Amino acid sequence: VRLVESGGELVQAGGSLRLSCTASGQTFFSRYTVAWFRLTPGKEREFVSAISGSGGNTQYADSVKGRFTISRDNAKMSVYLDMNNLKPEDTAVYYCAAETLGRLLPTTQKHYGTWGQGTRVTVSS
Repeated sequence: VRLVESGGELVQAGGSLRLSCTASGQTFFSRYTVAWFRLTPGKEREFVSAISGSGGNTQYADSVKGRFTISRDNAKMSVYLDMNNLKPEDTAVYYCAAETLGRLLPTTQKHYGTWGQGTRVTVSS
């Protein structure tokens, strides 16, 4: 499976964005757990959110809980991250990652074998 992120852009604090992660290739997309991570300079890649293959289980980092929502449309082979009430500290390159993990929702990047190229989100104050 290959992953491509889109939707990142410059937005003012308090604004909203929707990131998309679209898969391609010969794959049973519904078997893949998909996660979002983000990377800011000087930091390690940070877990943001994850969703199980069926979409029935989700997990969020404390820093985004209540503001971000992850969802998926397996027919479109896509996972979305709706980000509301954005803050300057949300500024980062956002990556989606996928792996066949059953119902597990790991929060560490080592568990995910396929990554997209990232999409940049900049939140101005």
